[in-house]
Amino acid sequence: MIVSPSILSADFGCLERDIKMLQESEAGWIHCDVMDGVFVPNISFGFPVIKAVSALTDKPLDVHLMIVDPGRYVGAVRDCGASIMNVHQEACTHLHRTVQAIKDAGMKAAVTLNPATPVGTLEDIIGELDMVLLMSVNPGFGGQKFIEHTLEKTRRLRKLIDESGSKALIEIDGGVNLTTGPMLAEAGADVLVAGNAVFAAPDPKSVIAQLAAL
Repeated sequence: MIVSPSILSADFGCLERDIKMLQESEAGWIHCDVMDGVFVPNISFGFPVIKAVSALTDKPLDVHLMIVDPGRYVGAVRDCGASIMNVHQEACTHLHRTVQAIKDAGMKAAVTLNPATPVGTLEDIIGELDMVLLMSVNPGFGGQKFIEHTLEKTRRLRKLIDESGSKALIEIDGGVNLTTGPMLAEAGADVLVAGNAVFAAPDPKSVIAQLAAL
């Protein structure tokens, strides 16, 4: 299991310390949630923070853009040092064009689905994707309760990927912890985004290690 801790839950007063902790942990990636206050009802951080994080780690940056018209920022995300650019299906009028632009920029292309968006909307593009992120909470804020229906949705996405011959990974974001993680692994998830479960824990590295072992 790839664990991608979300720095949205980190201590921004001690961000260098927290990134160093992740660097020394079994985290596979580092998840960066960019929010614009328009697509989601919150504002988080932008490119200067991502660039600073990139300078502190050699782990791949998994950049999740919860913003309107994310295709405008492909070059900026690449220049920040991102390895994966993740855009919302609901925010992209021309999703195929955006996916191709991400790949042309040298990054892996990922597409996110909100809780109410069915996996079938990706049927005609699943073969082009490196990853699909299923939101297991409504995007915008950390610390929300896991939406149980995500388990069945993960199984349906796994079926779509397997039947299409796609190589896309399945990533889950929202309410991931040591209780929901094993259920998601059983349902077919490949990547787990964990925020509060990691950064609020007495021993964050232990939580990451336990999730990575699933």
